[in-house]
Amino acid sequence: MSLRCGIRRIRGQQPWASSGWVNGSRRPSSVGFQQFRSVASTPTAEKVLFPGALNSRFTNTMEFIRPALRTEAIPTYRVMDQSGQVLDKEVGVDTEDDLALELYRNMVCLSIMDLLMFEAQRQGRLSFYMVSAGEEGIAIGSASAFSPSDVIFCQYRESGVFMQRGFTLDQFMNQLFANSKDAGLGRNMPVHYGSHELNIHTISSTLATQIPHAAGAAYALKMQNQQQPDIAPRIAVCYFGEGAASEGDFHGALNIAATRQVPCIFICRNNGYAISTPTSDQYRGDGIASRGAGYGMDTLRVDGNDIFAVRRATKEARRLALENGGKPVLIEMMAYRVGHHSTSDDSFAYRQKVEVDDWKRRDNPITRLRKWLEGRGLWDEDKERDIRNRLRKEVLTAFEKAEKEKKPPMQHVFDGVYEHLTQEQKTHMEELSDILQRYPKEYDTEQYEGGAAAFRKFCEQNR
Repeated sequence: MSLRCGIRRIRGQQPWASSGWVNGSRRPSSVGFQQFRSVASTPTAEKVLFPGALNSRFTNTMEFIRPALRTEAIPTYRVMDQSGQVLDKEVGVDTEDDLALELYRNMVCLSIMDLLMFEAQRQGRLSFYMVSAGEEGIAIGSASAFSPSDVIFCQYRESGVFMQRGFTLDQFMNQLFANSKDAGLGRNMPVHYGSHELNIHTISSTLATQIPHAAGAAYALKMQNQQQPDIAPRIAVCYFGEGAASEGDFHGALNIAATRQVPCIFICRNNGYAISTPTSDQYRGDGIASRGAGYGMDTLRVDGNDIFAVRRATKEARRLALENGGKPVLIEMMAYRVGHHSTSDDSFAYRQKVEVDDWKRRDNPITRLRKWLEGRGLWDEDKERDIRNRLRKEVLTAFEKAEKEKKPPMQHVFDGVYEHLTQEQKTHMEELSDILQRYPKEYDTEQYEGGAAAFRKFCEQNR
């Protein structure tokens, strides 16, 4: 089945289009799900004319929709199988060899960084970390298909999105240590990255809040695209897990995105678990993709272990998102979370280790792409060993350098919270400064950039 056929389209129109009037003149329009009618039902009508359910035919047979009896689930799109064999030789993978090698390198780098940072947390050198094992192909593959100007909202397992868009190892490490070179000024916990330059909003711990933010940003981008036709149009992209789709934010965001027809791609990483809650306890329906159709959105389910399928689906979704002025698209990326939810989690308390080992052995995005590369003569064991040794050294070098940096200046606890420092903040600053002066041996202020002297100077300047 082709990608276009796999995308389920439920077309809607803008509210102003429903009346048939455009710029003061009547125009013919086709009947759609969102098209209003002002004419009541006639005695001989065969279809519903109520504004809340257009195009539904009348019937005297009572038949409930019973999803539990449905025999066929929404299909999952893929380009190559688990052995790295392309299924449609004529279509191919739609990815140049050099780009495929870059994608593989980034996935390997991400997996090495995850392993080393997980170990660093266990050694007490980091306070917290979250790995992307099993989901590298979703983040890196999809990010490779976006324009650098597209605005992205991540959850907390999209380190690969940052890496693919150019976030450096130094930037990763500076944020993890919250040191003086951290772009976030040390104000956030580890793995909550953000980059203004890369058009990626800062990650928030609060679950699902980025989904309505993305819908709102997409609405703004839609107006911007219309008002600035000389600039290449942009879209918003939102990543979240299937657990976040249980939050009310998800439903509100998809509904407003659909009714406002905004250019936004919603990417759900369905990895099987919301921390310790399996999908069997999260929902009864056919995954998250079934919800996209319910909100009138173009929807596709994709094999997240197939990076070529991820790339092609994302490229097509971006084209659709900009079609006819903009509309939302939902992609459900299927994967398996190989790692623990975070360093605060022991996943073997709620799932069998043999289950995890089976997924590692049977299928994951890195080994599948490697098989494809080897099949084309682009990769071998020597290259694998060389790149892993080199990337390991690069990660460790950045780690050790960031670990030695001082913490950000203490005044960052106060500045930037409000546009101007409040009187309450100034009182707290004076109290802290007084405590540091009276008990200098109790507090190690030298670990902060500028130490206590810089903080006292800041207080004096803002009295």
